[in-house]
Amino acid sequence: MPIENRTLQLGPLGNNTYVLTCPVTRESAVVDVGFEPEAVIALVQREKLPVKWLLGTHAHYDHVAGMLAVQKAVGGVYALHPADRPLLATVKQQGSMFGFPPVDVPEIGHELSDREIVKLGEQELEVIFTPGHAPGHVAFKHGDTIWVGDVLFRESVGRTDLPLCSWEDLVHSVRERLFCFEDGVRCLPGHGPSTTIGHEREWNPFVGDGAMRR
Repeated sequence: MPIENRTLQLGPLGNNTYVLTCPVTRESAVVDVGFEPEAVIALVQREKLPVKWLLGTHAHYDHVAGMLAVQKAVGGVYALHPADRPLLATVKQQGSMFGFPPVDVPEIGHELSDREIVKLGEQELEVIFTPGHAPGHVAFKHGDTIWVGDVLFRESVGRTDLPLCSWEDLVHSVRERLFCFEDGVRCLPGHGPSTTIGHEREWNPFVGDGAMRR
């Protein structure tokens, strides 16, 4: 049986927060809580889900600002790639750049690594290192679904004009780390609607095959 996925679109930037659950054990992971942590807490408590992991695709303010509140309420080990420690340390400054209030963030309880397998009950998530939008950005793959964070959107990509971003790394991450998968693989991004590898390979104006030929 596949992992159960619940998508919550939260906050002023329309962030997608995901709650992933093993259908057998009910063990759960929460991915990227930026805003409205109370909505995530309410879902977890209502369904009595044991939270094992708080998974971060990266440490920008809008993906981590609510993580500590969730951790305090329902538990879970906060996991992040170590290359994003510098971003995590500057979350307050990031927020002030965009007029958001200062927040405290959780301690990293587990450092993610490329190709690592994260156990969730009887299910497994594969970590894929996808830097560019952030130096320690990762995606999480299970079967024919990838939670891609902000590295890839439907017909767009994550911005690279922020500190510690790299356009060259982002292109490599998408073209070499994500486009290696089959066309039908579904991508669930940090903002906006879902897409597929095949759609982005053909139609993405920034990193699709057409863009690479220009």
